[in-house]
Amino acid sequence: MNQIREIQSWSLNGFFVLPAIALGFLYSGFSFLQSISFANNEIVKPFLFGIGVTIFLLAFALSTGLFIVQPNQAQVLILLGNYIGSVRKPGFYWTLPWIVERKKVSLRVRNFNSDYIKVNDAQGSPIEIGAVIVWRVVDSAKAVFDVEDFQKFVAIQSETAIRALANRYPYDIYEEDVISLRSNPDDMANALKIETQQRLEVAGVEVIDARLTHLAYAPEIAQAMLRRQQAAAVIAAKERIVEGAMGMVEMALIRLSEKQVVELDEERKAAMVNNLLVAIVSEGATQPIINTGTLYT
Repeated sequence: MNQIREIQSWSLNGFFVLPAIALGFLYSGFSFLQSISFANNEIVKPFLFGIGVTIFLLAFALSTGLFIVQPNQAQVLILLGNYIGSVRKPGFYWTLPWIVERKKVSLRVRNFNSDYIKVNDAQGSPIEIGAVIVWRVVDSAKAVFDVEDFQKFVAIQSETAIRALANRYPYDIYEEDVISLRSNPDDMANALKIETQQRLEVAGVEVIDARLTHLAYAPEIAQAMLRRQQAAAVIAAKERIVEGAMGMVEMALIRLSEKQVVELDEERKAAMVNNLLVAIVSEGATQPIINTGTLYT
């Protein structure tokens, strides 16, 4: 596809041309008045009237070349169906009057706030996701000529990027070093920005920022997934607790052995390990039992 890139168009300061246009209108009016004063002269009257009409039409044609460029706005100029350039600098300008088509393109920063989109995540779970995309036009020629309607293009492609992001990552996961939509918001924002920028490059649009604004399980599975999420959280917490408890027990046995506080055989070590694990891992309060010795008969 032959893409058109923005170039600077030729134009004059409108205030340089405005006096000539005003003078042309004034002189045409003066010629009309003169033609009326020579109403009985069949030679001078048509001559003056013709001059007045000619100068009026010329001044009117020149006036059609005047245009204003607002701040953060571009005017795309088209000559006989051909793109000749854009004017970005704010001001009052004049260009060739036979450039019959000028298109305004706003360069201001805009927001696209998506609706809540229902889509399946990487694990196949239906979720609802929404995002806001902050964007602006940086190439007025590509925005006008390379896509049919760049605002609709931004909306459709942004939603497509959001769907692609949701399909690529799981909603949530409790494994280390695994990225998910819920637990890594900054990574998701960066991934969404890159995904959207790649799709909007053809329209001359720059994505400034992209953020997820809504993330939830679909209503039909929300309760079931909540229970699953709670169960996964409990399992993950138990694993951490058991892992920490094993380290504490191991440290206690090593310290007892190093300090030679008490000599324990394998059976008593096993009993001690069991008691320590129960005391550490138990969710409720444990009741200590004081062993005052062993009675041998």
